[in-house]
Amino acid sequence: MIDVIKNKKEWVELLEVFGNIDFYHTYDYHQLSKNEGEFPVLIKYTEGETVLGLPLLIRTIENSEFKDAVSVYGYSGILSSGTDEKFNKDNFYKELNAYFKENNIISVFSRFHPILEYQDDILNGLGQITTLGKVVCIDLTDTIENQRAKFNRRLKTYLNKSRKLCTVINGSVEEYKDIFVNLYEENMRRVDADDSYFFSDKYYQEILSSDDFESVLKLCIHNETQSIIGAAIFIKTGDIVQYHLSGLSEDNYEVDPIKLIIDEARIEATNEGYKIFNLGGGRGSNEDSLFRFKSGFSKDFKDFKVWKYIVDEEAYKSLLKNRLGTTEDIELSYSGFFPAYRAKLEVTAS
Repeated sequence: MIDVIKNKKEWVELLEVFGNIDFYHTYDYHQLSKNEGEFPVLIKYTEGETVLGLPLLIRTIENSEFKDAVSVYGYSGILSSGTDEKFNKDNFYKELNAYFKENNIISVFSRFHPILEYQDDILNGLGQITTLGKVVCIDLTDTIENQRAKFNRRLKTYLNKSRKLCTVINGSVEEYKDIFVNLYEENMRRVDADDSYFFSDKYYQEILSSDDFESVLKLCIHNETQSIIGAAIFIKTGDIVQYHLSGLSEDNYEVDPIKLIIDEARIEATNEGYKIFNLGGGRGSNEDSLFRFKSGFSKDFKDFKVWKYIVDEEAYKSLLKNRLGTTEDIELSYSGFFPAYRAKLEVTAS
């Protein structure tokens, strides 16, 4: 049976059924993430003892009667409780398809959570699951000393240096939010980041003060100048800590404040009893500088996968034809940007 949850009370109650969830699944994060023309839903499926939850943003498609669905930015996917050998995927697929078609949703895209490994089993057989790369995790159930022993030699040298020069503190939203935003946006401009990496003041305020999850703002202070030279937001939910956003002053690049902040966050989270620390991946490649930076902390890599599903092929083709201005038949593909009608793509015509 499919139920569609839209209000916070029911959303929170359902997440409690799943136990170990992440902040990417929460009601508040979905409200923060939605853009104009998007509305969040948590699709609940129940079959015997099995309960599934699929959080999505439903999006209107301009100049069309159709909609599509996408997960929030980050790691979401599908949640599960009580699945066993009696669970019939075909029943789930049938009801999910009925919901999509009834609501004119013609395609679905979701980013899987790399730590929730059961997601593949549930959705393998509907659409396509693709591995895009790796994320770097630290096992916080290991001792602090053993975690550090796995750091690469260069990272240890940087940390020893920066720990002599700097001090890391936890900062309040009221006092330090604007300082963080300035450092973060300076960093994003320096790396020529896409507009999607810049957020409203409301986003920063609410991500740091939500009661759906715990956010920690850490700041690195240069001991000699007493200036704040780096800052990062970490978000804690269930057993998981996520490295979310960070920024640093260009004048203090050589001090490596973000490395020190991450290390202090690792030590704090271990002492607090969290089990896994996700540093995330690179900018699209396991060979880029961001991934190399993170992999200095750990070689515990987990696959980052996405789910792509074309619900209504005819409607999908129609939108593609309109976008491309062609009357030719279009060969559908799950490769490249998805859904293809939202981007300028080269497609194969036959």
